[in-house]
Amino acid sequence: MPRSSSSAQPIRAVLFDAYGTLFDVYSVALLAEQLFPGQGQALSVLWRDKQIEYSRLVSASKRGPQRESVYQPFWELTRAGLRYACQRLGLELNPEREERLMNQYRHLTAFAENREVLQALKSRGMVTGVLSNGDPAMLEAAVKSAGLADLLDHVISVDAIGQYKTSPEAYALGEQATGLPAAKIGFVSSNGWDALAAAWYGYQTLWVNRYGLPFEEIGPRPLHTGTNLRAVLDMV
Repeated sequence: MPRSSSSAQPIRAVLFDAYGTLFDVYSVALLAEQLFPGQGQALSVLWRDKQIEYSRLVSASKRGPQRESVYQPFWELTRAGLRYACQRLGLELNPEREERLMNQYRHLTAFAENREVLQALKSRGMVTGVLSNGDPAMLEAAVKSAGLADLLDHVISVDAIGQYKTSPEAYALGEQATGLPAAKIGFVSSNGWDALAAAWYGYQTLWVNRYGLPFEEIGPRPLHTGTNLRAVLDMV
């Protein structure tokens, strides 16, 4: 069951969201701009928004009288989000362009401070990991491309349970992997909705507000905030 987040207990592990937190989801805009001049940024934003909307839709839905799962891997939702975004913006997405953009998403640019922060956490004896909506193949490619595999003790995908964040079952995977209660785990996300849901679950949360966005208005503010991942070092 979700628990109230508390700052009283010492943090023994830090789990990071992947997309938007360790990896820049909007870095696809550069290639998108080359393929669709004048539309690269708009495409990257709408693509990301639709990807997340689809993840919530399939998590909240069931099919037919037997209430069968309609879960689809994050890679497929990402592809569907791209196709929708291009149709919405009136862009011609042929197979070659689609594969180039999807391959770019597989190898998103990592934020510059990632390795420095993870090394500092490891030097302090912290357990580190990723807890992500991404499916295992996506995460493996992204972590390997960024050169972070040696600094992560856990790479946790919600694909194992077929439920996306913000499902409590998704956040429970962090406790199961580390063997620690949520109150002793720091959870770091640049997505405000993700940080809020993790706090409701019971994690000590850090919202990395890279873009100067307002706080979410339906719940408590995160225990910790920052503008980049270096704020993690103050949290622990």
